[in-house]
Amino acid sequence: MKIGFIGVGNMGGPMCRNIIRNTNHEVVVFDLNPAALKECTDLGASSALSVAELAKGCDVVITSLPTPRIVEDVTLGTGGVAENARPGAVFIDLSTNSPATAKRVNEGMKAKGIPMLEAPVSGGTSRAKDGTIVIMVGGDSQTFEQQLPLLKSFSGEVVHVGDIGMGSTAKLINNMLAFCNAAAAAEALMMGKRAGIDLHKLDSVIRNASGMSSGYANMATKAFKGEFQPTFALDLAHKDLRLALELADDLGVPGLIAPQVMSLMRMARGMGLGGQDSSSVIKVYEAALKEEVRA
Repeated sequence: MKIGFIGVGNMGGPMCRNIIRNTNHEVVVFDLNPAALKECTDLGASSALSVAELAKGCDVVITSLPTPRIVEDVTLGTGGVAENARPGAVFIDLSTNSPATAKRVNEGMKAKGIPMLEAPVSGGTSRAKDGTIVIMVGGDSQTFEQQLPLLKSFSGEVVHVGDIGMGSTAKLINNMLAFCNAAAAAEALMMGKRAGIDLHKLDSVIRNASGMSSGYANMATKAFKGEFQPTFALDLAHKDLRLALELADDLGVPGLIAPQVMSLMRMARGMGLGGQDSSSVIKVYEAALKEEVRA
């Protein structure tokens, strides 16, 4: 098959490169960043000059894009995927999206005879690189089964969670939980710091006891070293949590925890930390108490 991959940045790039390495498919890439394109073409992919050019020649078109608005522009806008992909080609969106946007894009694709899977991923850049990310897929089961080998070529776990919209729902709920865990970890580690306990020993307890989570692990690792280079940027985390809160509002679920985490993120972004790792929210506590959690 000929696979088109649009958006080969921090997450899309590693996933695309795993497709190149692990399959015999011909791969064509498009991105606005020449350096990101080169990382893929150096492995054997070719590059397209536009979304339209890419979409016209591919059997499967994949997108990995930062926001729902950009997804809609690239897929349904002038010169986009729906306008240029041939009927029968399959569209797969790996972006973190809102269920409503996923459904709108699906309707646009369906009108052109293009089956769609929404397939957001979880695991961050490190797991995108080593091919162990989790993919949660919404779409019809026949299209899912047809594309499962392709999805498995760059992931460790693929779960078909239901129709279009359910993939986004699963991703937003998962991320909301991870962000809440991370925020609780920041508060807990600051408590440990101010109590005077050996933070390495506290960390050993938590990692082997009931307080452990991936959110805690990332928070402790980053905070102890004072290194907040983004594996998942705070700006992106803020976007994902905002989408999760919108979904909760649509479903009538009261927000007692996640809205407080959103306020913590807003404070951190107000401190200019949006480009740092999402774990940089701990700096809100550090700034307020004039004490750093380092070990």
